[in-house]
Amino acid sequence: MLTLALPLIAAELGWMSMTIVDTIMVGHMHNAALNIAAASLGQILYNTLAFGIAGILLSLDTYLAQSHGAGHYDEANRWLYHGLVLAAALAAILAILIAAAPLVMFHLPIDRSILSGSAVFLHALNWGTPTLFLYFTLRRYLQAFNHARPIAVALITANLLNFLGDWLLIFGNNIGPIHIPALGIYGAGLATSIARLYLALFLVITICRVERKHNYGLRSMLRHIESSRLRSLTLLGAPAGGQIFVEIAIFGTVTFLIGTMGPLPLSGHEIALNCASFTFMVPFAISAAAAVRVGQGIGRKAPSEAAAAGWAAMLLGAACMSTFAVILFFFAHDIARAFTPNHAVIDATVPLLYVAAFFQFFDGVQITATGALRGAGNTHAGLISHFIGYWIIGLPIGCLLAFRLHYGAVGLWCGLSAGLIIASTALTTIWRRTTRKLVLVPTP
Repeated sequence: MLTLALPLIAAELGWMSMTIVDTIMVGHMHNAALNIAAASLGQILYNTLAFGIAGILLSLDTYLAQSHGAGHYDEANRWLYHGLVLAAALAAILAILIAAAPLVMFHLPIDRSILSGSAVFLHALNWGTPTLFLYFTLRRYLQAFNHARPIAVALITANLLNFLGDWLLIFGNNIGPIHIPALGIYGAGLATSIARLYLALFLVITICRVERKHNYGLRSMLRHIESSRLRSLTLLGAPAGGQIFVEIAIFGTVTFLIGTMGPLPLSGHEIALNCASFTFMVPFAISAAAAVRVGQGIGRKAPSEAAAAGWAAMLLGAACMSTFAVILFFFAHDIARAFTPNHAVIDATVPLLYVAAFFQFFDGVQITATGALRGAGNTHAGLISHFIGYWIIGLPIGCLLAFRLHYGAVGLWCGLSAGLIIASTALTTIWRRTTRKLVLVPTP
C-alpha cells in the first residue's frame, strides 16, 4: 500500500499546495481580508463544480485497476480511450458552467466587492479547465499501472511554476525590457491555469515514455467509440462524482453562509479550509491507492488480498490524520500567522483550526473507506453516507449553532464535524460487510 500511496501523497500535497500558495500570496496584497475572501468564494465554487463533474472519471480507477490485475492491458487501454472522450465532454460542460457562474453570483447576498473579485478569479481559473481534465484522466491510467512516481514529480515541479507565476503575475515585475503588469487576484488564477497546462503536458510525455519502455499496447488501442463503455463509465462514476460534489458542496454552502457574515470570518474560514484540505490530501491519496490495490486484488481473483489492502489503507489514513490533529491543535496560531500578518484574520482562523483538529481522524477513515469500496465497484455507499451525514444531519446542526446560538463560523464547522463522524462510522461498517462478502466468494 505504501509503495503506491507515498508518491500519490506527494502528488496530492503538491496539488493542494497550489491553492495554499495562491492564498498566501493574495494574503499579502493590500486589504488581505477582502482578497482572501474573494479567492475563497471563487475557489470553492470552481472546486465544487470541477471535482464533482470530474469525479465521474473516478470509475476509471475500478476498470483500469481490475483490467491490470487480470493482465488484460488491451482492455485497460480501451477504458483509457473512452475516459479521454468522456473527459473532453465533461470539460466542455464545466467551462460553460464557470463562464455563466457570475450571472448567478451577483444575486447572492454577499458584499459586491467580494463577488467582483471572485468573478475575476473564476475567469482566470477557467482557462485551465481542459488541461485539468486531461491531467485527471491520464493520472488514473498511470497509477492503475503502478507508475505513481511521475505524478508526484509533475505536481512538485508544477508548484514551483505556480509560485513563480504568482510572484510575477499578482504583484507585477520587470524582467529586463519586459514589463509584467500587476494583475492582482486575476494573476493568481492565471498562474494556476498555467501550472495545470504544464501538468497535463508532463503526463502526456510520461505516458509516451512508459509505453516505449513497457509496450502496453497504447498505440494500437481501440479507435472507435463504444457507447456501452461510455455508459458504463458514467453509471459507475456518477455516484463517485456525486459523493465528491456532496462533500465539496457542503463546504461551498458553509462558505456562502459565512460569506454573509462579512470578509473577516470568510477570510478565516478560507485559511482554515486550506489547512484542512491540505491534511485531507494525504488520506485522499491513500484512498486512490486503496482503489487501485483493491481493484487489482479483485482482478487477480484474490479477495483476501483485496480486503487486506482496504483495511491497511484505513489504518494508514487514521494514523496520518491523528498526527495532523496534534499539529493543528498545538500550532494553530503559528499556522494562521504563516498565511497573513493581519491579526484580525489570524484571530478568526485559530478557533476553526481547533475544530479541524477534532475531525481529522474521522475524515481520514471515511475517505480511505470510500476508496476501498470504489475498488470493489461500490460507488453508491459514499454518496448516500455523505448526503445523510452532511446535509441531513451536519448542516442543520451547524446552522442551529451558528445562527440561533450565535457561534458563527465555529458553529458551522462543528456541524461539519458531526457529518464526518456519521459518514465515517457508516462507511467503516459497509466496508466490513464488503470484506466478508469478498472473502466468502469462492476462487475459481
